[in-house]
Amino acid sequence: CSLLLYAVNGLQARTFGVWTLLSSVIRCLCAVDIRNRTLYHITLFTFFLALAHFLSEVFIYHTAALTIGVMAPLMVASFSIMGMLIGLQYLEVEALSQNKKKN
Repeated sequence: CSLLLYAVNGLQARTFGVWTLLSSVIRCLCAVDIRNRTLYHITLFTFFLALAHFLSEVFIYHTAALTIGVMAPLMVASFSIMGMLIGLQYLEVEALSQNKKKN
């Protein structure tokens, strides 16, 4: 069991819960309106932030062990970042083609 489970108080747990809810709402909104570039970039940033958070807890602060409970969000964030970066290229190409059609 990781040390993170024992070091959490109520405030920290609620803050993490609110962060999780906020990031899931942002991600759902992006899924609904995937062509919204601003929302797409914000969503991508949430995955970078999650990845940085979990990596720092494991490798910098040593408050979490590299167990399946920590590996799962690391993998989700990593694969989501890769997928969104690939998708970002398509967004850019689509934006360029729409600009050419307008001109």
